[in-house]
Amino acid sequence: MSMENPQIIRILCPKSIKSSNSSSIQWLISSPFFPKFTIISTIQCLHFQPSDRFTPHFSQESDDLRSLIIRGFHVVGAVVPAQNDVVLESSAKHAIKVARELRKVLYGEEDNSAKFDLVGGVSSNGDEVRFFVSKFGDLNNVEGVEEVVYEEKENAEKFVWERGCLINCRTGARLCVYVNPNNEQDAIKKYLRAHEGLVNKFKGRQAAYIVESLKTSPDDLTRSVVIPGSGLDFETDISDVKMLTDNTTEVGERPLCCSYFCSGSKNHFPGVGAENAGTIQVIPLLNKSVKSQQSAAPVAEYCPAKEAVKLVRVQYNLDVICYAAKDLPLTYTISKLIIPALVDQLTTTKSIVSPSLLSQHPQLNPYHFCPPGLLHPVTALYELSYGETELKQVEIRRSLHLRLGLPCDRPLLRVANALCFFNSNSKTGSTRKGYPLLKDVHVSTPSSGVSGGLVSLVQGSYEYHHYLQGGFDDSGWGCAYRSLQTIISWFRLQHYTTVDVPTHREIQEALVEIGDKDPSFIGSREWIGAIELSYVLDKLLGVTCKVMNLRSGAEFPEKCRELALHFENQGTPIMIGGGVLAYTLLGVDYNDATGDCAFLILDPHYTGGEDVKKIVNSGWCGWKKAIDSKGKSFFLADKFYNLLMPQRPNMV
Repeated sequence: MSMENPQIIRILCPKSIKSSNSSSIQWLISSPFFPKFTIISTIQCLHFQPSDRFTPHFSQESDDLRSLIIRGFHVVGAVVPAQNDVVLESSAKHAIKVARELRKVLYGEEDNSAKFDLVGGVSSNGDEVRFFVSKFGDLNNVEGVEEVVYEEKENAEKFVWERGCLINCRTGARLCVYVNPNNEQDAIKKYLRAHEGLVNKFKGRQAAYIVESLKTSPDDLTRSVVIPGSGLDFETDISDVKMLTDNTTEVGERPLCCSYFCSGSKNHFPGVGAENAGTIQVIPLLNKSVKSQQSAAPVAEYCPAKEAVKLVRVQYNLDVICYAAKDLPLTYTISKLIIPALVDQLTTTKSIVSPSLLSQHPQLNPYHFCPPGLLHPVTALYELSYGETELKQVEIRRSLHLRLGLPCDRPLLRVANALCFFNSNSKTGSTRKGYPLLKDVHVSTPSSGVSGGLVSLVQGSYEYHHYLQGGFDDSGWGCAYRSLQTIISWFRLQHYTTVDVPTHREIQEALVEIGDKDPSFIGSREWIGAIELSYVLDKLLGVTCKVMNLRSGAEFPEKCRELALHFENQGTPIMIGGGVLAYTLLGVDYNDATGDCAFLILDPHYTGGEDVKKIVNSGWCGWKKAIDSKGKSFFLADKFYNLLMPQRPNMV
C-alpha cells in the first residue's frame, strides 16, 4: 500500500545523524508542534536484551527516557545499524518496530492506537543514513524517503525557539507514612498507596495552577492567570490539540495562549537557544483541606499502635520544564504538558525511593541542561548527598554523556551547567565588591597583522582580573596573582569547579598550607611565579600544569607551534612568568611558512575601570609581535621566561 504523498525528512541535528554510531541504536526525537518528520535530536539506546544486542530493553530504556526527555518532545523513530545479510527495508522495519514498542512502554500506547507516523533509519559505515517512514507504525506500510533536508545550526535553533517557549514548574511535596519497620513489603505497599494519592491530587479537581510571565527585567509587567483543576481534562496525548491561530473567530472568544506570557522576554537576552527562550512560570496549588458538611468542634483521638511503627518521610523536590508552541492554549499546556510532566517525575522518584524506603532513601533533585550540540533541554535527577564527585554520580553523568553523544572529557552536565530560570543575574558576569568583571575582552581586539597566519585562541570564557580591582592595591607586585585569578575564572566559567576565585591572601594561605612558603608570607607583597601558580591550581582545583622554560625572550617565535597546539587541544589561558613582569597569554597567530607570529596578551597591569574600549585601544589586551615594525622586542632577550600551561581535566 503506497502513501498518498511523498515524504520529506527534515533534520535539525545533522552532526548527530551523520556521525551516529553505526553499531548502536539511536532514538529519533521530534515534537508534536513541528511539521511531520522533523527530527530535532538523537538519543543513544544504552539498554539491550542480554541475548540480543539489536533489541532494546524497553522497560529500562523507558525509565531513563521518561525523566530525560522533557514534555513537548517525544520519540518518533529509531536509527539502527545495517546488517550485511539483511536488505535495507528489513532493517528499517526493525527500527520502526523497536520505536513502536518503546512508545508503547514509554507513553502507554497500544499497538493499534498509535497516532504518529514513525521514522526508521538505517546507518552503515561510511554511508549516510537511509530513512523510511511508516503510517501509524504499520510494518506493512513502509516507504523509503527520497528527500532529506539537513538544516544549518542557526536555522535549526531559530526554527525551534521562534515557534516555541519553555514552561517551568517548581514545587515541593512531602509524604509522611506510618509503617511497620519489620515488614518491608507492607511498608512499600503503604508508601505506594500514599504516593498514588499524591499523584491524583495533581490530576484532580483539588489542584489549581497559577501561570505567570517570568520577569527578566524591572521594566517587565508581570502577567498571571489561575487555571483551576476542575476545568482540565488530564490526558497525556497531545496529538489532537489544535493551535490558536488568527483564524479564531472573535477576539473575545480567543483563549489565552503561551505567547501572551512570553512575548517580551527575548528582547532582554538577544539570541536563540534554550537559555534565551521565552519562559513561563507555573505554580501548582493543592487544596489540602476538605469542606465539612456541618459545623463541628475539633476532636483529637488517641489510637495506640499495636506493633512497632516508624514514620517515613519522603520529600519530593519537583522541578519540570516543558516545550510548548506559543500558540498552544493554556488549558492544554497545563493538562497535556505540565501535569503529565509532574506525574512522570513523581513516578521516577517513586521507583528510585521504593527499594530503600526503610533505610537512607535518596533525596533527588532535578536539574535541566542544554549542553552544546543539543537543541532542546533535558532533565537529570541527581542525588548529591555525598557531592558531585562521588563515584556513583560520576558514573551517572558519564552514562548521560554517552546517551546524549557528549564528549566524556569535560563537565557539561554538572549542577553549575544547569539552566537557571529564576535568577536574572545568571546571565551576567561575576562581581567583585559590587563591580561586574569583564569577560572575554579579546573579542574586541583588532587583527594581529600576521599575513597568512593560523590563529589559535583560548577556548571558552574567562574574566579579566587586573591591578587595583575590587579596591585592593596590588600595583607593582600582584600581576601574577591577577593572572592566576583570570585562569581560575576560566575553570569556573567552564564549570570544572565551583571554587570561588581566590583573593591574594587566600592564594598566599594556600602556598603556606602546602609548605611552599613560611607563615610570614601571608599578608606580604612578595611576588610569585609560574611554579607557585601551579601549586595553587593543584591544591584548589586539582588541576595539573605543564611548564615551558625559555632561556630568553628571543625563543618565543620558535615555540609558536607548541603554543598553538596547547590552545587547540587544551584551550586554557597561559600564564607568562619570569622576566620582570607577568602576563596572560590568550592565543597565537603563526605563519608556518614565513615564521611571522604574534601573541595575544592580556595585561594584568591595567589600573583603570571596566571599560572594554579603553582596555583594547590602550593595548592592555591585544596582539603583540615578538619584534614590531620598529624592531622593538616585546619579550626581553636577556631574561628567562616560564610559561604555565594548565591542562584541561579529563572529567565529566
